[in-house]
Amino acid sequence: MKIAGLGFRHDVTLAALREALLAAGGAEGLAAVATISDKAETAAFKLLAGEFNVPIRSIPADLLAGIATPTRSRLIKNKFGTGSVAEAAALVAVGRGARLISTRVVSRDRTATAAIAEGDGE
Repeated sequence: MKIAGLGFRHDVTLAALREALLAAGGAEGLAAVATISDKAETAAFKLLAGEFNVPIRSIPADLLAGIATPTRSRLIKNKFGTGSVAEAAALVAVGRGARLISTRVVSRDRTATAAIAEGDGE
């Protein structure tokens, strides 16, 4: 199973999310897109999932805390307890045997990040 994790600012656009996802490796073969629960209903994120015809996995913030990620943002670490929301969301959403196949990529406008993980699933 392959899942893209996305982290983004509240004012993110569909274009920025798409750019980050494509830079991380694209949507081919994705089983879902994942993000932190409080942003899962964001309009642009829902549009992205619809554009690529994949379901959304909403990850509670407490499940992201403590997830070790190769990319580390001090701001994100202080706010969410992990180094990268995108990487942590992808890893948690994949479940058992999860490994990153694409570390965090940032959109040019810096409002969206994407990472892709794969594994055995839940």
